[in-house]
Amino acid sequence: MITIFAVSDSVGETADMLAKAVAIHFKNNVDIKTIPFVRLLKDVDNAIQIFEKSMPCIVVSTIVSIDIMESLTKRCYEKNITLINLLGPIIKSVESMMNVHQDYEPGALRVLDSIYFKRIEAMEFAIKYDDAKDNSGIEKADVVIVGLSRTSKTPLCMYLANKGIKAMNIPLVPEVEVPEELFNISPKRVFGLTVDPLRLIDIRKKRLGRYATISNNIQYYNDARILEELEFSDKVMRKLKCKIIDVSKIAIEETALIIMNALGYKDNL
Repeated sequence: MITIFAVSDSVGETADMLAKAVAIHFKNNVDIKTIPFVRLLKDVDNAIQIFEKSMPCIVVSTIVSIDIMESLTKRCYEKNITLINLLGPIIKSVESMMNVHQDYEPGALRVLDSIYFKRIEAMEFAIKYDDAKDNSGIEKADVVIVGLSRTSKTPLCMYLANKGIKAMNIPLVPEVEVPEELFNISPKRVFGLTVDPLRLIDIRKKRLGRYATISNNIQYYNDARILEELEFSDKVMRKLKCKIIDVSKIAIEETALIIMNALGYKDNL
């Protein structure tokens, strides 16, 4: 058993993901630990103490501060600890090709932090207002997703939240009145999800198949019922004048990209 330490001057997400990608090839013989926010020389000292207690280990780093990275490299060399600088070779290659030096400033860390907290805020928003738990979120949302049950509204909202976009979803059901607040916001912020009837029937059957106690509820995937729901949702979406996306054959990532492009968001998170 060895330990891979993912060390970063930010939250450590990049180093952690790469460490996990490596560990998967060695079953349960690799332990992964993340040490975030290594920004000062004393942080390097603390990290070295942790490494020494977990030998043998490998350290993978995404630290971009030259001074901190040099200190970490020197200390790891002295302790005979294997260190891999993930960003170093790439940064050097870019510097060489562009004939410039990297522009590293402490303020860059604050930018990364603001992006991280924006993601967290958006995720909390998506959870709070999932399935129209509170219609007051409509006014606050960057994006409102409407559609029938099992059209991947919630996963789509969570994916958008990971991009820092506050998204909420509202299920469309013939027996439930559509929130009036929906008609008071710009149609450009509203996106409707539609799906092929046969595809929806198949998804719902598989969904109910996991729950034997309610599998007798055939209305959930009844042909006539689904056609009724689709007709209802189509009327609502046309009344909302929102963009309609057919999700029958596209992944959540593709749906999200369509929405982001429509709103002018850049995938820079």
